[in-house]
Amino acid sequence: MRILGIDPGYAIVGYGVIDYQNTRFSVVDYGAILTDAGTPFNERLEQIYDETFALMQRWKPQAMAIEKLFYNTNAKTVIDVGQARGALILAAQKNALEIAEYTPLQVKQSVVGYGRAEKKQVQEMTKLILNLAKIPKPDDTADALAIAICHAHAGGSLFAGGKIDMSRVRNGI
Repeated sequence: MRILGIDPGYAIVGYGVIDYQNTRFSVVDYGAILTDAGTPFNERLEQIYDETFALMQRWKPQAMAIEKLFYNTNAKTVIDVGQARGALILAAQKNALEIAEYTPLQVKQSVVGYGRAEKKQVQEMTKLILNLAKIPKPDDTADALAIAICHAHAGGSLFAGGKIDMSRVRNGI
C-alpha cells in the first residue's frame, strides 16, 4: 500500500510518501509545502491544495493519513490549521483516497510504543523504521512520515494492537 502522511499546517505542510508491503517500508518521497506569510490566506490555502493535489497525482497513494487537529492556546491558529486541513482533505477526496486521521498520541504509540514519547524519540524511531540516514527536516516532514507509519501499523500488521516487536523493525523483518 502506498500511503501519503500529512502533518497539516498553513505555513508548513509536512508530507511523506511511503510504500508498505509485507511488513516492509520503503520511502518514496518526503518534504514540505511552504507558504509565504506575506501571501493572503486564501492564496496560501489554494497553494496547499494545488501542491498536495499534484503530489497525489504524481505518487498515486491509496491512502492519506493526516494528524487530527488538537486545540492549543491560540484559537486563531487552530482555526487556520483547520482550514488548511480542509484543503488537504478535499485534495484527498478529489483523488478518491482513503482518508485516515490520527491523534498525536496514536502516532507516538504506533511509532515508539509509548503514547507520551518525546518528539525527538518519534523522529529517531521514524528514521530507524524507514532506514533513513538522518532525521528529515523540517520537523513537519519527519512528523508526516511518522503519521504514514502509524497508518501502516493500523492496518492489521505485526504492529496491530500495540504489539510492536522493535527488533523485527530494526532488522527489516
